[in-house]
Amino acid sequence: MKTAVVLLTRDLRVRDNPALATACANFERVVPLYVLDPSLQDLSPNRSRFLHQCLADLRETLRGHGGDLVIRRGDPVAETIKLARAVHAEGVALTSDVSRYARRRQERLAAECERHRISFRLFPGVTVIDPGDVKPGAGSDHYKVFSPYHRAWAAAKWRDEVATPRTVTLPDGVSAGRLPAAPKGESPDALAGGETAGQRRVAGWLGHTGPYDELHNDLPADGTSRLSAYLRFGCVSPLALANAVRKHDGPGPEAFVRQLCWRDFYYQVAYAMPTLSTDAIRKTGESDGWRDDSDALRHWQDGLTGVPVVDAGMRQLQAEGYMHNRARLITASFLTKHLGLDWRPGVKWFFRWLNDGDVPNNSGNWQWVAGTGNDTKPYRRFNPIRQAERFDPEGVYVRRYVPELASIEGKAVHQPWRLPDAQRRGLDYPAPLESHRDEAVWLRK
Repeated sequence: MKTAVVLLTRDLRVRDNPALATACANFERVVPLYVLDPSLQDLSPNRSRFLHQCLADLRETLRGHGGDLVIRRGDPVAETIKLARAVHAEGVALTSDVSRYARRRQERLAAECERHRISFRLFPGVTVIDPGDVKPGAGSDHYKVFSPYHRAWAAAKWRDEVATPRTVTLPDGVSAGRLPAAPKGESPDALAGGETAGQRRVAGWLGHTGPYDELHNDLPADGTSRLSAYLRFGCVSPLALANAVRKHDGPGPEAFVRQLCWRDFYYQVAYAMPTLSTDAIRKTGESDGWRDDSDALRHWQDGLTGVPVVDAGMRQLQAEGYMHNRARLITASFLTKHLGLDWRPGVKWFFRWLNDGDVPNNSGNWQWVAGTGNDTKPYRRFNPIRQAERFDPEGVYVRRYVPELASIEGKAVHQPWRLPDAQRRGLDYPAPLESHRDEAVWLRK
């Protein structure tokens, strides 16, 4: 009987999974495999926990289809070849990815499959449109500006969704392997991982896309989908999600699909620039003189900058393994444009906590804010007080995450240093950190 191994990585789902669906349609026996790579473990306790939940959920789903999720530990290439040879597999399938690590894994697996005379095939599925499928003219390998990319992306032909396999049949005698105990993670209020949880959130979200264009920047309303982590681990197909949202008319669904396009945009940037997390895309005057101030960095990390909206975002990050997108812009701009600190420690700190942390979007967005990335206005700044007053006008978001300021009513919470001396002395809250990049008009009394 013909057998194939499907190495699962960031496609932890059975719905619209081209690699799994194609293998099940063309082979009598299919081994869905996930390899726990020690070199990637414990980089983020939050994502390790989310990943474990994804794997446990996928295993349960595959068992419901007659199969199982086979778990191994070690080098993904070596373990895949070892299992493929043990079950006499004719083929190995893998969903393509864009990071330097992922592309090296793909290259090594392709070479080993060729050496062992096993057919190897890459499949789409991590993005709506594969990086490289949409390219600008004049010999450029990728789009450097979002607007022309968005036009090309929206006009391109998307692949067809694939059906969920009805059955998954393992070869006889394959040991499924043990899934290690679930890590504790660090954020107590983080969402649970897995395709089941992701699909449940999609179903709930589809009925609330109408006001997305008006609410997605509203900090207290939290009118976003919170699907980013499920997309990052492939619990939800980005293509299927885009198709589902596009069935709804109006500016809200259109704005949400545009965000999925931003996600694809950074994937094609990361594909062209594997060192996105460490090397600036563009050199600007601002990036020439980053300050080295470990105390300021630590205050920023701990949400103790003395600027309430910044501290609220940083505390949400630690509590939930997530931060509202508008708060991400504000906090990143504060680190780079007001404190004058390098964006790379910010990238690392977000990677430590975010369930949705990945190279393309985390690093790409950090470079955009820092003025070193794909932004046509690299010198832009986000004034934290103006941002707070616009997107959290009554201070609800700030008081939600900064309880020291809960007694301050209305928008006065955004500038506690302007309160009367008697009231200010009663607050257990620090004074704002000194700005080193501009005049900091928002700090003046």
